Amino acid sequence: MISVMSVKVNDETCLGVRVELPDSPPLLLVVADKGFVMCGFLNVDVAEKLGVAAAVVSGVKSFEDVLNAEVKAVTSKARDLSVSVGMKGVDALKHMF
Repeated sequence: MISVMSVKVNDETCLGVRVELPDSPPLLLVVADKGFVMCGFLNVDVAEKLGVAAAVVSGVKSFEDVLNAEVKAVTSKARDLSVSVGMKGVDALKHMF
């Protein structure tokens, strides 16, 4: 099942996408205006090749987890937006508006 919902980040609204997978935690993606934070199921190397602003978090099972998790990897375009490894997902998204 795929669910799409609004995820609030301060006064901004992101698009949250959750894909339920068999025998696995869900695939999670939170999209802001200029980039997105994704779970470890998605490939940061591909995001880099595509030239998008993306940050990766891991070990997440909910949108709240994505917001509170530590960023493990970022693309160069995300770094250009001042997103860095070690910040929380919510802080990465704040730089993507």
